Amino acid sequence: MDINKIRAQFPILDSVIHGKPLAYFDNAATTHKPERVVNKVNEVYYTLNSNIHRGVHYLSNQATLAYEEARNKVQHFLNASQSYEVIFTSGATAAINLLATSFGDTYIEEDDEIIVSTMEHHSNIVPWQMMCKRKKAVLKVIPINEKGELDLEAFEAHLSDKTKLVAVTYVSNALGTENPIPEIIKRTHQNNSLIMVDASQAVQHLKVDVQELDVDFLVFSGHKIYGPTGTGALYGKEKYLNEMEPWQGGGEMIKSVTFEETTYNELPFKFEAGTPNIAGAIGLGEAIDFVSEVGIENIAEYEHELLTYATEKLNTIDGMRIFGTSEHKSSVISFLVKEIHPFDMGTMLDKMGLAVRTGHHCAQPIMDYFGIPGTLRASFAVYNTKEEIDRLVEGIAKVAMLFG
Repeated sequence: MDINKIRAQFPILDSVIHGKPLAYFDNAATTHKPERVVNKVNEVYYTLNSNIHRGVHYLSNQATLAYEEARNKVQHFLNASQSYEVIFTSGATAAINLLATSFGDTYIEEDDEIIVSTMEHHSNIVPWQMMCKRKKAVLKVIPINEKGELDLEAFEAHLSDKTKLVAVTYVSNALGTENPIPEIIKRTHQNNSLIMVDASQAVQHLKVDVQELDVDFLVFSGHKIYGPTGTGALYGKEKYLNEMEPWQGGGEMIKSVTFEETTYNELPFKFEAGTPNIAGAIGLGEAIDFVSEVGIENIAEYEHELLTYATEKLNTIDGMRIFGTSEHKSSVISFLVKEIHPFDMGTMLDKMGLAVRTGHHCAQPIMDYFGIPGTLRASFAVYNTKEEIDRLVEGIAKVAMLFG
C-alpha cells in the first residue's frame, strides 16, 4: 500500500493543532472520512435530493437506486446471502436497541437468559438490561482474565436451556482484544441458542463473513469504517427477521393501514420506519468501496504492524502499564503511565498535536475489573504511520518526565 497516497485522501490529516501537525489516534471513537465519501454525500444533496421508495419522479427513482445500491455494497462486504438481510440504522447502538426490542418482544419470556460479556461497550449492555427488566428475563455475564480475554469455560457454564441469545463484541473497543468469535458461535449453536456479534471495532480492521461465521445477527457503525456519522447496519438471518416484530411504527414499514389492523411491509422495510439517512447510507456505500479498494487484508496486515511497533515502543517507557495483553489484538492500546491521571496526560498530549482518547471508553465494567477509573487509548487506522507513533511515544515520555 502507498500510505502517502492513502493519507492524501484525508485532508483533515493536514490540520495543525496548537501549532503542531495533527497525529490522530482516536480511531476507535470515529475514523476520519476520505474526500470521496464527503463528496458523495454532497453529491446526493446537490443532485439526487428526494425521498426514496415512494415517488415516481426522476429524482426519487435515482435516489432509491443509489440507496439500494449502498445496501447491496454492505451485503457483499459482509457476504450476506440476501440484500434484504441488511437493515440500515443510525449506527450500532440503534441496531442493538432494535434487536433488543424486537427480539425481546418476539422470543423472550420470563426467566429466559441473555448472555453478554464484561468487555462489552455500554451499547451492548444497557439495551439488554432494559429488555430483561421489561420481560423479567435474566442477564448473565462472561468474565475476563488479567490479559483481557474472555473466560470460555465460564461462558460454557453459563449456557443453559434458558439461554435465548448471546451478545458479544468481536473486538473490544477498550482493550483491543479480538475474541474467538467462530468458537463462541459454534458453542452457542451447539446449545441451540442464537448469537449477535457487535462488529463495530472489527469490520474496518479484519474480514467479516457472516455466512462463513454462521452468525445469526451482526451490527456495525458506519462512522468507524470511514463512513458518515449516523449510519450503520443490522445484519440478521432472514428467518429471524421475518419472525421478529418491528420495533418502530410509521411510514415505509407498512403494507396497509386501517384503524382495525396494520399489515407490515416485507424485509428490509419492516424495520426501516420513516425517512432514513439517505445521503449517509450512500456515503457509507462509498466508504465500503474505499475499504474494498485498499483491501481489508492489506489494512489488517498494515495495522497489525503498527500495533506491534507501538506496543514495543510504549513498553520502553518507565511506569508504562498496558491493559489488554492478549496475543490476539486489533489496533487498540489502552494504557496508564505511573500514577498520572489519564485526563492530565491526554490534555498535555493534545498540546503536542497528539489526539488520544481518555476515560472509561463506555466500558466501565472493564475499568472496574482492573480497579482503575479509566485509561488513555491510542487506536490506529490505515492512515496512521510509524513516524506518528514515534511522536506519540516521545510525547508520553516527555509528560511522564514532567510529572516525575
